[in-house]
Amino acid sequence: MKKFYFILLLVVANFGYSQIEDAWVYFSNKPNSATFLANPLTMLTQRSLDRRAAQNIPLDITDVPIEQTYIDQVTNANGIIIMASSKWMNALHIRGTLTDIQALSSLPFVSTIKYANHSLNPGGRIAQKSSEIRPVNKQLDTQTTYNYGGSQNQIEMLNGHLLHQQNYTGQGKIIAVLDSGFIGVNTAAPFQNLITNNQIINGYNFPDRNFNYYTRHNHGTMVLSTMGGFVDGQLVGTAPSSRYYLFITEDVNSENPVEESYWVEAAELADYYGADVINSSLGYSVYDNPNYSHQYDDMIGNKTFASKGANMAFSKGIVVVVSAGNSGTTGEPHISTPADAIGALTIGAVDSAEAYATFSSIGPSYDNRVKPDVCAKGLNATVSNTSGTIITASGTSFSGPILAGMAATFWSAIPNLTAQQVVNYIRQSADLYATPTIYKGYGIPDFQLALNSALSLEEINNDNAFSVYPNPAENQISFHLQYNQKGTVYLYNTLGQNILSKEISSENNSIDIQNLSNGIYYYNFDADKSFQGKIIKK
Repeated sequence: MKKFYFILLLVVANFGYSQIEDAWVYFSNKPNSATFLANPLTMLTQRSLDRRAAQNIPLDITDVPIEQTYIDQVTNANGIIIMASSKWMNALHIRGTLTDIQALSSLPFVSTIKYANHSLNPGGRIAQKSSEIRPVNKQLDTQTTYNYGGSQNQIEMLNGHLLHQQNYTGQGKIIAVLDSGFIGVNTAAPFQNLITNNQIINGYNFPDRNFNYYTRHNHGTMVLSTMGGFVDGQLVGTAPSSRYYLFITEDVNSENPVEESYWVEAAELADYYGADVINSSLGYSVYDNPNYSHQYDDMIGNKTFASKGANMAFSKGIVVVVSAGNSGTTGEPHISTPADAIGALTIGAVDSAEAYATFSSIGPSYDNRVKPDVCAKGLNATVSNTSGTIITASGTSFSGPILAGMAATFWSAIPNLTAQQVVNYIRQSADLYATPTIYKGYGIPDFQLALNSALSLEEINNDNAFSVYPNPAENQISFHLQYNQKGTVYLYNTLGQNILSKEISSENNSIDIQNLSNGIYYYNFDADKSFQGKIIKK
């Protein structure tokens, strides 16, 4: 009987080693890095190099491709399928039996193997009681005058219409959209301006490994419509003049960590082409195999493969906009990944009255950073479906791209900003910047305020105009005046009550605000010219 029991244990053990697993195999070096770094156009397009140069971002070894001979040897290894690759991580996403994957550790250039199944990693979580593959339950986090129609509220909420009126509509900026499919974009009327004007540059379908991106699913179609769609009197996107790359990274037929690897591949391709903004209305936490799933304590900003990719994209000078997720009413209401990424501008959802939409995933990140960063309309947002019919739909899937389009439009107004500055101005313009919450983060951005703040900084640098700085401020605000300019500053609270007034001049130009409560105040500078604006006391 004992002999039989021993044989049974061997059978169970061998079954475990024959089970198919996903893993990332990391390489120790890039032996030809010097050659690539000496020839940048072998790694990136000129537009990508120009974006880096404009933001003083140097090239480094993460820009160098994976050594091809390493890829070839893994490809030829017994039983191994390569699912995806990442030069940023110097890694391949592979699939095979535990035995075949472990055999790769004998290759001299392999530094680490990390399994998607957490229990297989040193110090990893204990495996779920059942490793049975669950049925798929896919949840996608989901002076010109424009006749906005139904999209008016979602744009005016952000004061985006004021930028549009100044003819800032995203021109000169490129947005990479990472999503599940773009059915109908090439045929539906709301996208014909993009097609006619060659604003859809290209794209790629990562799950199918082909260039057919007008396929698979409708989610990306609706997402794109909030940025680039146009139907006079019904729908105007937040960045109708931007150009777009369309990348399918999501496989709606299953939920597997390979989608995080597709996501990183797409982000790398966006960087290669020189994109300025990434929009991702996708999030990952629960996988079909529960042993692969993430938990809230994984949401620390740089642990998951996707969050590492988002951070890397941001470090390359790309504004990375990620939807917070739609888990607000579930047992685990917190953000997923890559919404947790340190470098991600994470977007929650509100309704038409700017109230928190209860489905929107909440913060903070597990390491207690403010998440979501800001919010936009996500309840009953105006979008286009695949046939071109203008409808309403709900989800952070739509608050994210509405905000991403505005980020590109704002950046088009002041194109010499860095990605970090763009994100900072957006956060600082939001109405809860001084008092963020777990539901709305810093709140609703005001893109006109962001533009005014950015222009004020430029004016200070140019030494030729009125401006207020710093903004936000803690103890003191100063007014930059032209030579010999003087007048009276009146400060008002949000109820319109005058709480402070002071005469200032170019020699005496500061006001002490340290005794004021945190929040938003409005100023009026009355002189030969009047100037009005908003300051934030933090």
